[in-house]
Amino acid sequence: MKVLILHQHFNTPQSGGALRSYYLAKALTDHGIETVVITGHNEKDERTEYIEGIEIHYLPIAYENRFGFYKRSRSFINYIIQSVRVAGTLKGVDVCYAMSVPLTIGLAAIWLKKQHKIPYIFEVGDLWPDAPIQIGVIKNYFFKQALYSLEKTIYQQAQSVVALSPMIKDAIVKKAPGTNVHLIPNMADTAFYIPESKNPILENKFGVSNKFVVSYIGAIGYANGLDYFLECARNCQKASLPVHFFLCGDGGMATRLQQSSKTLRLNNLTFIPFTNRDGVKELLNVTDASFICYKPLPVLETGSPNKYFDGLAAGKLIVINFGGWIKDEIEKYSCGFYSDSKQPTDFTQKIQVYINSPALLKQSQLASRKLAEEKYSRVKLSEAFSAIFRHLR
Repeated sequence: MKVLILHQHFNTPQSGGALRSYYLAKALTDHGIETVVITGHNEKDERTEYIEGIEIHYLPIAYENRFGFYKRSRSFINYIIQSVRVAGTLKGVDVCYAMSVPLTIGLAAIWLKKQHKIPYIFEVGDLWPDAPIQIGVIKNYFFKQALYSLEKTIYQQAQSVVALSPMIKDAIVKKAPGTNVHLIPNMADTAFYIPESKNPILENKFGVSNKFVVSYIGAIGYANGLDYFLECARNCQKASLPVHFFLCGDGGMATRLQQSSKTLRLNNLTFIPFTNRDGVKELLNVTDASFICYKPLPVLETGSPNKYFDGLAAGKLIVINFGGWIKDEIEKYSCGFYSDSKQPTDFTQKIQVYINSPALLKQSQLASRKLAEEKYSRVKLSEAFSAIFRHLR
């Protein structure tokens, strides 16, 4: 079997960023399935590389987290056009695996199905167009209806759909009844991220000896609502708590948040640029609590953020400020807490409990790791993912 993966944002462990498509491609090659990836990169050349048995076609299509809506849209459209062109030159492809975001990657999948008779499986990581509509980026009524129609068509034309969370799966079934939906959430790399004692050398490097460390690691965009993260740091500073905050990543809101931090004179907050997986591992070593933050929008409660699973694998206390399935899960497994962004002192009060009780902190951290191993380990989910394709033979 030969599988084509369409994903504009394919990353490797060396490059950093979200690694889901890399994990999925490796899951296929490890089970003897020939795997080809078509992706984009910010360089000017078009080239093909072979990494760990994966054939990867890199297209010169610029994209950055800092791009605004229209610049992102141009990048998405360019990727559709170029990926279809390259896919048409490939021989012997049995099935296409199209990974959103964006939703429009489904157009490429439908084209390949009609022109080259290649069936496709569609992955839904975030609900589009619900997300940009609720955020307020898309306002035109007719454009909204066109996107909803496209979404339904993509689901109906797919051989099956892969959802990254239970809430996304439920939404797909409601939007397109009769669709065959698999639930394959993001993976916890329990072999790479492991619970470990804080390294004094790294504590010194980050300047956090004898500190309780709270880290946010991921995209710094409008949807992440990280003003609340700064508010938590401000309240901890006012309360003279021994807490240090790290905000690691890149995105369109990074510069503004850095300026806000200076204005608020936050001495307990450090910004760290985007880093690769090894850099994330170092930061997680000195971290006590992994913070996951979103604006208070219903659609953002449905997602499956990578940083949640990294935090679980590394055995960290999980802190979130949104509802949905993750809130239910961390409360059920006692591995973290929900902080109400509408209550200014809620985070300060709750984190102080763990600062004052190292035993409770350790108990919650062990619960995180147990959840990662039992439910989200890369080995288990890779097996489940590859089985979808093995059953097609």
